[in-house]
Amino acid sequence: MSRPPSVGVTTLVACLYRGPDLDVSTPVVGVDAVESLVTTIGVEDPEDSVVNCILEGLRVARDLDDAIIAVLAGSGGRVNSEREIARQVDQLVSEHDPDSAVVVVDSAEDERLVPIVESRVAVDAVDRVVVRQARDIESTYYLLKQFLADEELRKTVLVPLGLALLAFPALLAVSDSMAVSIGAIAAVVGTFLLYKGLSIDALLADLSGGIKEALYAGQVSLVTYVVAGGLALVGFFIGALDASSLDAETTGELLLFMQFLHNAIPWLTGAALIASAGRLLDEFIRDDELGSAYINLPFVAVAVGLALRGFSGYFLQISDVVDPLRVPSMALGNNEMEAFTITPGTHLAAFILASIVVSLVGVRVASHVSNADYGSALEGRRS
Repeated sequence: MSRPPSVGVTTLVACLYRGPDLDVSTPVVGVDAVESLVTTIGVEDPEDSVVNCILEGLRVARDLDDAIIAVLAGSGGRVNSEREIARQVDQLVSEHDPDSAVVVVDSAEDERLVPIVESRVAVDAVDRVVVRQARDIESTYYLLKQFLADEELRKTVLVPLGLALLAFPALLAVSDSMAVSIGAIAAVVGTFLLYKGLSIDALLADLSGGIKEALYAGQVSLVTYVVAGGLALVGFFIGALDASSLDAETTGELLLFMQFLHNAIPWLTGAALIASAGRLLDEFIRDDELGSAYINLPFVAVAVGLALRGFSGYFLQISDVVDPLRVPSMALGNNEMEAFTITPGTHLAAFILASIVVSLVGVRVASHVSNADYGSALEGRRS
């Protein structure tokens, strides 16, 4: 038998309650019946939270144009109470045929009943009533509930905390020192927090995936990166070896660093040049549009290397750690050039000028290639 068409939009305001028996037959439907019920419950137990739930339902029903308010209650065990709520919802849907529903609850336990209503009628909103005096406690409970439901947060916070609490008595028994135990635990926990906070795990995962992809795809950059890493290690070793030959007490830490930089820079520049060239070859092999950044990167590496080499050499020369550059005498036919010494300032200016020229050449080449690619793309579209 088909139901008669409803006039207007009817909204069911359902106050859900699961707990001790209310000593009334539920569902309680209608404003008068619900007001009588809330008065009875409130007189018997003014501290019962269901009183606030029902009063909120009355307020919501008053604000809506065409609303039917009902109090649905279930008692007994969890399964029995949920089946009782489901039966009452079916009864209300059969008798009133609501178009939608607004569910009012007063606790997280009662909020679990919302899917029962949703399976039978569309739920427009869920109104959770929190008593003002207990709002902080209720909010804290919901935050803890959400925290414990998040597996990632549990692993990040609870696991390190639990391991620290387990490790503390063990370290205390071994070292017999409170400071050493606390320091060791703080160091481990701090390392873990930095590891997660800086997303090092994600970086390592991306690096591993990138290496696998490069191996399967046969990228040239993988080989050039390995070569660049080897050159960088050689540069660090040679720079440290040359810096260790100086007397730290007489030269000072700044000059030691300049000596290290002066000898390591050629190798480090070569490493950067090879790595950037490999990436540029990969882009060229894939027939992708060569971005200006990829083209300009080798020139930038050389320009930075020249600038750093010039400044480090300047500091070493004016400190008499390294002798100024001396050009020997040369004879070209009848012309003969006498030997001369390049001053530290001239030496620095030459390196700076060379660095600027290389960077400008890089910008020019990158701009020319980018414009050529753009022109080719336009001709392809026109054709």
